[in-house]
Amino acid sequence: MRRVIVVLAAIALLISPAYAQSRGKGGSKRPDNSQQTEDKKKKETAAEKAYKDALRSIPDQKVSDPWAKMR
Repeated sequence: MRRVIVVLAAIALLISPAYAQSRGKGGSKRPDNSQQTEDKKKKETAAEKAYKDALRSIPDQKVSDPWAKMR
């Protein structure tokens, strides 16, 4: 009987942090995409464009063969 109580207490201690996270203040922590302002949308598109341009500016790497000298 004592073992069952200890196991139940351990389970309760492991579950409590997850339960506390789901019950945060103010309800949902996710931003509502339908209420984005035009400024936010413009900033996001500009940041996305800058990111893609930065990726394009990275030169292609040569294919390396780590076993080339061993053959």
